[in-house]
Amino acid sequence: MTSPSRQKKGAFAFRPSLARLVTTKRLLARIVLFFEQLLPPLMPVLSVIAFYLSASWFGLFRSVPDWLRILLLIAFAGAFLVSLLPFRTLRWPRIAEADRMLEERNGLPHQPVTVQEDEPAFDTPFGRALWREHQTRMAEKIAALDAGLPRPDIAAHDRFALRAVPALLLVTAFGYSLSINGGSIRDALQAAPEQVVSDPAVRIDAWVTPPSYTGRAPIYLTADGSEQAPIGIPQFSGLTVRVSGGKTAEKVVFRKANGEAQDISVQADTKPQQTAASGSEQPTAAPASQALVAQTHMMKLQENGALEVNGRRWSFEVLPDKAPEIAFDGLPKRSVNGALEIAFTVKDDYGVQEAHAEIVPVDTDPTATPLYPLPEYRLDIPRRNARDAKGVTSRNLTEHPLAGKRVRITLVAKDAAGQTGRSPPYEMALPSRPFNEPLAAAVAEERQVFALDTRKMPQAIALNEALTIRPEETIPKLTNYLLLESALTRMKLARGEDALKDTAQYLWEIALGMEDGDLSLAERKLREAQQNLADALDRNAPDAEIKKLMDELRKAMQDYMTELAQRMQNAPMQPNQNAQNILRQQDLERMMDQIENLARSGNRDAAQQMLSELQRMMNNLQAGRPQRGQQSQENSEARKQIDKLGEILRDQQKLMEQTFRLDQQLRDRMQRGESDMGENDPLLDEMNPGENGEPQDQQQGQQGKEGQQPSDQMTAEQLREALKQLRAQQDALGKQLGELQKSLGEMGMKPGPGFGQAQREMEGAGRELGQGRGQPAVEGQGRALEALRQGARDMMNQMMQAQQGQQGQGPNGQVGQGDQNGRDPLGRPRRPQGPDFGDNSVKVPDEIDVQRAREILDAIREKLGNNPPQEMERRYLERLLDIQ
Repeated sequence: MTSPSRQKKGAFAFRPSLARLVTTKRLLARIVLFFEQLLPPLMPVLSVIAFYLSASWFGLFRSVPDWLRILLLIAFAGAFLVSLLPFRTLRWPRIAEADRMLEERNGLPHQPVTVQEDEPAFDTPFGRALWREHQTRMAEKIAALDAGLPRPDIAAHDRFALRAVPALLLVTAFGYSLSINGGSIRDALQAAPEQVVSDPAVRIDAWVTPPSYTGRAPIYLTADGSEQAPIGIPQFSGLTVRVSGGKTAEKVVFRKANGEAQDISVQADTKPQQTAASGSEQPTAAPASQALVAQTHMMKLQENGALEVNGRRWSFEVLPDKAPEIAFDGLPKRSVNGALEIAFTVKDDYGVQEAHAEIVPVDTDPTATPLYPLPEYRLDIPRRNARDAKGVTSRNLTEHPLAGKRVRITLVAKDAAGQTGRSPPYEMALPSRPFNEPLAAAVAEERQVFALDTRKMPQAIALNEALTIRPEETIPKLTNYLLLESALTRMKLARGEDALKDTAQYLWEIALGMEDGDLSLAERKLREAQQNLADALDRNAPDAEIKKLMDELRKAMQDYMTELAQRMQNAPMQPNQNAQNILRQQDLERMMDQIENLARSGNRDAAQQMLSELQRMMNNLQAGRPQRGQQSQENSEARKQIDKLGEILRDQQKLMEQTFRLDQQLRDRMQRGESDMGENDPLLDEMNPGENGEPQDQQQGQQGKEGQQPSDQMTAEQLREALKQLRAQQDALGKQLGELQKSLGEMGMKPGPGFGQAQREMEGAGRELGQGRGQPAVEGQGRALEALRQGARDMMNQMMQAQQGQQGQGPNGQVGQGDQNGRDPLGRPRRPQGPDFGDNSVKVPDEIDVQRAREILDAIREKLGNNPPQEMERRYLERLLDIQ
């Protein structure tokens, strides 16, 4: 009999794994049995749902009256509730049912699962042992049980296969719902739409024209309004509806998203014109007036809605035009000649049309009467990719009275729709023109005083009079004194805005003349020529005007470069130069030729972009002015360290060449078979003997004696001793490098990692030289040279950065002159002062290069050892092996 106890019995008591397996299989079997009970009563529920969806998608609810729609909805709801009644009989299967299913579906005879829970009828020792053995054997049969999938046997409940009807109907209805007349699931819950009768005689032509700045093509609407989803269009697009045919005027309505209807009026030029006809003509025109002429309705789409005309409907989704975004790409900075350089990023949906920098003073006096308006700073926007672009613009604002004052800069971008975007403001001192001449700076200050506030003209006059108190001591040039007196007269007589502006301009020209002479005049003409050309490109001027302006630009450029070259002709070159590019005359001419060619070919955008780049290059071109005073004194100590580093570089180069020469001669001696070296000498391990152990350079003794050095007569042992003697020179160079690093630290400079690497390589090369090993020493010396050059470049970069800070905020605002590559503004090489550290084009041989050179020499020796038959070839090979 079966025991009701839930404790583990039979084989489950001493085989826990088998008990866990059977427990899991029982749970799965109970789930399968539950689904077998669930699926047959679920079929009516799914059929009711399928019938409801089919009726909705076929458009049944929208095509019947409301009372019938509600009645159908109630019927479907009742059928759904009735189909849920069979679920009342659902119950969770019992364990015995699960065991029986497992035994039946796995084909297990003698009930191996159930027998584990049974007990023998007669409880005797022999019977108990026999029953346990039976349970154990049955347990081995249930090691792999499979509950399988549910077998609901739906066919037994639906003998006529009516379940296929709702399935086929559902698939067909879903396909029909994708058509124009298809229905929706929501139709049963909402009133049927009004039936609109369309006149087949009326023809509708409608299209949407996006704004031109979007670059999108017009969108033509279908004649039957078959668009299912809303049509996405840019904001401010133009909607045009042309109605023709019919006997009555057709009403065109735009229904907004909130349900408000707006009639689209007819354009004035398309209305039927009423002509004043005579009495005899009126009867004839009456029948013709029945047929209306085509009417055009137009409006701007600014919000979502739908167009309704003649029973047809088109929905629109208006894509809003976002305001442009603009921001600084780094901080605004001052270029070499004082121009303000601004890097920016700009972004807009359809492209930015115009951008500028708004510059306002930080400290303002509301009662002040400035002579000039705020400075204008137009940003150069690349037109080809104005949707997401980066740019850099450089404008010279040093002539504006706000130069040198604290200002607040805000970038403003504007798109074609008139929307503007602004960047966060940035405060800085507006770059001013640096004056080395104190008198010129004083004159510029006079101008700035009354240009910022015309009420302060008496103060500016007092400043001018103070300059001429003792002219024989403060004004060495008589011309400058006369200019100041004439300026004073103008300042006293100036009345009105025009006279004040003329006086301010006169003072500025005096200051520039005192500072730079004709160079400032040439620079101004160059800026004017560049601006005139930029304006002409912006307004698409004709080719003849572009050619004329290009000729003026070339002449102004030539005059400016001539003046600049004369200024720098006698200017000494400084080690702390800060120019970033070499400008050669041919480079400038090539750029101007490209600008003209691009403008003539119609690519005005690229021409304007290249012109902007030319302006930036010229703004960063340094004007040569001799440095003096404290700055020159500060450079003297750095100069000494540079000279000392140059000496170390030269001595290390010579020492490496000497080591290489001795090492090659030592190898020649060893290959000739000189046996004055020990058998276990480490140099013998580095040699590569020829084939069969024979020497590879038997013909070396035939070389000429001309040009031989003393080391050519040394034996192998003497050469080895000479290599060892070079260690003292190598150690001395390492000691000098250590002293140089210490001196740089005392100057406040941080020696680069190259110096430390060079010192370590020098120590290693010294140890190799002490052992008479030439090849490793040469390799270490080569690496030391490369590290020295890297350290020299790091040291020069630190000096240049320090000097750049001094130039930007120096006492006199001096600008460095020349070019860091030893060339003047025209790109001509100049005589350098101080050591030459070389450039990237000169490479110190590294280990791979030395090995390659040795392989080439060995190949030449082997060819020479083969005794070439031609005398000319033998002499050529001997010349290649001659080490000088």
